[in-house]
Amino acid sequence: MGSFLSGLTLAGIGFFSNAFIPRTVPIIYSSFLVIFIISIRLIVRALYQSLSGRTKINILIYGAGSAGRQLSIALKHSHEYRAIAFIDRDRSYLKTSVLGLRVLLPEAIDCLITKRDVKKVLLAVPRASANERKLIIDQLAPYSVEILSVPSFADIVSGKAKISELQDVSVDDLLGRDAVMPQQSLLEANIKNKVVMVTGAGGSIGSELCRQIIKQQPKGLVLFELSEFALYQIDRELAGLKLDVPIYPLLGSVQRVHRLESVMKSFQVDTVYHAAAYKHVPLVEYNVIEGIRNNIYGTYYTAKAAIEAGVESFVLISTDKAVRPTNVMGATKRMAELGLQALAEQENGREGGTRFCMVRFGNVLGSSGSVIPLFKKQIAAGGPLTVTHPDITRYFMTIPEAAQLVIQAGAMGKGGDVFVLDMGESVKITALAENLIKLSGLEVRNDSNPHGDIEIQFSGLRPGEKLYEELLIGDNVEKTAHSRIMTANEIHLPLDEYNQMLDTLDQACHGMKHEDIRELLLSAPTGFKPTDGINDIVWNTYNRSTRTI
Repeated sequence: MGSFLSGLTLAGIGFFSNAFIPRTVPIIYSSFLVIFIISIRLIVRALYQSLSGRTKINILIYGAGSAGRQLSIALKHSHEYRAIAFIDRDRSYLKTSVLGLRVLLPEAIDCLITKRDVKKVLLAVPRASANERKLIIDQLAPYSVEILSVPSFADIVSGKAKISELQDVSVDDLLGRDAVMPQQSLLEANIKNKVVMVTGAGGSIGSELCRQIIKQQPKGLVLFELSEFALYQIDRELAGLKLDVPIYPLLGSVQRVHRLESVMKSFQVDTVYHAAAYKHVPLVEYNVIEGIRNNIYGTYYTAKAAIEAGVESFVLISTDKAVRPTNVMGATKRMAELGLQALAEQENGREGGTRFCMVRFGNVLGSSGSVIPLFKKQIAAGGPLTVTHPDITRYFMTIPEAAQLVIQAGAMGKGGDVFVLDMGESVKITALAENLIKLSGLEVRNDSNPHGDIEIQFSGLRPGEKLYEELLIGDNVEKTAHSRIMTANEIHLPLDEYNQMLDTLDQACHGMKHEDIRELLLSAPTGFKPTDGINDIVWNTYNRSTRTI
């Protein structure tokens, strides 16, 4: 505009002063003035960007689609990152430029990392499935670059996150497991317009069950929890959702049958999800009697209270460690399953009886005691990462998916069913640790790479721990209406025999007779095959002190 006005002024002066100025001169003058001004500004900006760019981190954007373009635009104003190219598997982008950046195939990553000192790769593929994301991450894992990701497409659309909000690659992506859409009819069957009670409501699984349950519009939700702080947290979280569902936060222990029965009768509970248990293998090994009291008797008392209160459906959250257990925790969970199977046999013949079932699955990502948060803390602290054994493997599932499948499995139960969730492929923990190190832009330090950043150390199997987990007993496995849920037919005890075993076990626990407790667990049809001796801390300390005296 200034150049145009300047040219117009020049033409006016020539016209009114009768000076000989050709008509084309103001036009040429204005045009060249614009060119000179723009050139100077472009040169200054180029110099500024060149100088300031030296402090920026070179990055690659994986994905040249709309998300990648928006991310590139957002990064132009970044004082921290500088995008140098797009990476995309779509060959239609080959030899093209998007927003001034070349689009290259994944094969060029190695060369770019070496020549341009690339430190990070940003995944801009929010629409990609879990399996597609895993393939991309596997492709990037060998390179020592940190991998960050844009939020999921659902979070972007809902407004929960912006395209420029970069996140660490979630461990879900390492599993490459696409979640199956839940069947709404199964989600609602035992919940909608019913009073639901969750024991262990403040735990990892219990709290997620509460989040899923409250979305299905129950008549009321009873939160039953021993820990005051855990109960406070989940109560405040659910209250913050501001849904029109009454929430009853109740403190209590599953070992007090009268408290359980009075709660279920007072609120006329229709469905119980029993998630209260001690699940940490080494801790239960060190506290055998408390593990038995909580996992076996706590489950049995809760089930008996449900029968007395006329509860319609009772779902036990079990574990893969109950299959051919090598530790006390797994043996107690299998004993809890046996108790429900015995009660189910009695209830199946009674009109209006409580319908019992149990759902068995492996480790969940991000739960209390999970290995993933521990690895992340160790990486942040500079290592080393501690793994118990080079060959140890585990099944993994996300907490939300596990909770949804538990609810759906519970709706399919006929009485005494043992449901097994499809956990996918087992994951080698050492490989998981290595991937987490590499995705953080670091290198594994080992014999072949002594100058790496973080070392993986092997501490040895802990008491009661085994290399491989199983999910089934026997081969009597049947499919169900859900592709991720199977049912297993397994041996169980008559109720009279089970009660007699509980009485004998109670006396042994009361007398702190750990040799008798071990023999009782071995004689029960649990498949218990311990790999260690008795590790109860109190019992071992007492024996040492008496021997010293």
